[in-house]
Amino acid sequence: MDTRIRNKNKYSSQKQIEMLKDAINKDIPFSEYLKDNNKNYDDLVYKNYKEEKYTKSKYYVLDDFKQKNNDIPVTSFFSGAGGLDLGFEAAGFSHLALFEINELFCKTLKHNHENWNIHCSDISESESVIKILKQKIDCRKNFDGVFIGGPPCQPFSIASNQRFSKDSKNFKRIGFSHEKYGNLLFDYIKLINYFKPEVFIIENVVGLIDVDGGEQLSKAYKMLEDNGYYIEQPLIFNADAYFVPQQRVRLIIVGNRKGKKFISPDQSNQKSNVGGVFDLSIKNVKNHVTRAHNAKSILRYMILDYGQRDKLGRVDRLNPSLPSKTVIAGGLSGGGRSHLHPYIPRTLSVRESARIQTFPDSYEFLGPVARQFTQVGNAVPPILAAQIGTAIYKSFFK
Repeated sequence: MDTRIRNKNKYSSQKQIEMLKDAINKDIPFSEYLKDNNKNYDDLVYKNYKEEKYTKSKYYVLDDFKQKNNDIPVTSFFSGAGGLDLGFEAAGFSHLALFEINELFCKTLKHNHENWNIHCSDISESESVIKILKQKIDCRKNFDGVFIGGPPCQPFSIASNQRFSKDSKNFKRIGFSHEKYGNLLFDYIKLINYFKPEVFIIENVVGLIDVDGGEQLSKAYKMLEDNGYYIEQPLIFNADAYFVPQQRVRLIIVGNRKGKKFISPDQSNQKSNVGGVFDLSIKNVKNHVTRAHNAKSILRYMILDYGQRDKLGRVDRLNPSLPSKTVIAGGLSGGGRSHLHPYIPRTLSVRESARIQTFPDSYEFLGPVARQFTQVGNAVPPILAAQIGTAIYKSFFK
């Protein structure tokens, strides 16, 4: 039974308001109040609950884009929780190695894919990475596979910084001057130029193009072109046009040594809506953990209409007839905006966010819940990655 019907038949919003006020008057944490009454957050309803009439679109899963194995090796950098990697695997590529600096993210990768060759390594320590890869790649000749990677995007991101003023200590859109992440793009380019893969992609946010007037990106292009690469102009992918039920914009730069043009995957004729995500059962799924909201927050959330924002918490009630807004890395202790469930007045769980990102339900995220959200929010949607991977195969290898 889906969550809409379950909640619709629970109890009246008036009864819920009485419970919320009772918890406030008794100064009882609402999570404990629910538990004492044999209820949980999924039993809550919106005050103005009504069935949103919309044309359902199919909820696509990774298996819908699965291709035959093509025996072309791929090496992944800045792998995160594996969104790009899942996609390229579905597109038929074989992983040679994955490099990720965060130990927790490495544990998630190993937990889900024991057969992947995962290295918990710092890409900025390029000599160490080169030493590892030289055991797998003959550096005397060009690598006949693909390099994929998305250097951390926080210094270039608009979405992750739009809540803060430029003078705020929390504002991180400072581009290549960021002392920790700003030069990782060039560390990645160093590895590309050393091993000379047939094809590479650089994945990032659109802000990479103009964060410093384009000067550094032009420098990056020149470094690669001087080493024999033909590079496409930056390509912008709106995820909701590629069967992902989410408004997520990603920048993809494709380079190759074959002198060929990259032919982008076909867009869908209809943007995917997020309603199908919440038609899926949440029974016995992994990572379905929700934030323990207080009663005052629930009272604010439950009066919102579809698409409306709670201005205090800066969270939006999702409209099932539209794509979700961008899933942003965050968590139970803050660090990013979540979204409100369209039918339940609470923020989304890790699994619900992962479904919007098109991760398979079998894929489990490890660590504290806040860091599970980080892994989900930082990822490339796997089915978008699968379509890009298939297009790379058709453009350069078929």
